[in-house]
Amino acid sequence: MHYTFKTGRWVAFWLALISMTGMGVAHAETTLERIQRTGEVRIGYANEAPFAYTLPDGTVTGESPEITKIIFAKMGVNKVAGVLTEWGALIPGLQAGRFDVIAAGMYVTPERREQVLFTDPHYQIGDTLLVAKGNPKDLHSYADIAKDSELKLAIMSGTAEYGYARQANIPDSQILQVPDTIAQLQAVITRRADAAVGTQLTMKSLATKSGNRVDAIKDFTDDPAHTGYGALAFRKEDGDLRDAVNAQLQTWLGSAEHLKTIAPFGFDETNLTHKKASEVGA
Repeated sequence: MHYTFKTGRWVAFWLALISMTGMGVAHAETTLERIQRTGEVRIGYANEAPFAYTLPDGTVTGESPEITKIIFAKMGVNKVAGVLTEWGALIPGLQAGRFDVIAAGMYVTPERREQVLFTDPHYQIGDTLLVAKGNPKDLHSYADIAKDSELKLAIMSGTAEYGYARQANIPDSQILQVPDTIAQLQAVITRRADAAVGTQLTMKSLATKSGNRVDAIKDFTDDPAHTGYGALAFRKEDGDLRDAVNAQLQTWLGSAEHLKTIAPFGFDETNLTHKKASEVGA
């Protein structure tokens, strides 16, 4: 084909433009495609037993990581790499691409649904208080703390419990925000806080670790609307990945294998739920 130098320059220009705009070239690899290609998925978690935590040998375990390992294995992905992150940095870390999934027992909330995509919940659970041995301040609710301005409540930063405390008229001056559950335990042991609040399983686990120095109370009065529904979370642009995981979860949750998987972490049939992520807080 014969063309002038001027025509050739226009051809080169249009070829370059097509290349830059991606016309006629393969689409960018999605997170799901990359995970399938490499056989590895990265999970973000915070040290909060029994939901997700690190064993002394470096193994990442807990209810959410163990569920994640099984679900991704069913998808042909057998390597799960854990990325330890402070609770309050989990969503920013996910959005920044530090990991692909939040597998930390994170509650579904309307506010979080604006930032991430959730699978349908894989458990439901209520909260309770961690207090000094014998519960010397006789604390059984958020209201008990709100009515005494001298009391302090330790809350893990970024958790739903902070919002619950504020809704119960506990001012920030009475709230001690800490990075993790071990800091909650230490705050109660050292009397920097009169109580800590968190899920029933977490508070019971901390009480056991304390060497009989604190109690997880059994008669916590709370709004039923505060029941927590935990799920895996994904970036907004990773809907195909969330949907693939959700499809596996929906056929597996409640099975004998599921119940056997979660039993070592204190979960059982009472923690099962049929709620959809879109129904939580709706």
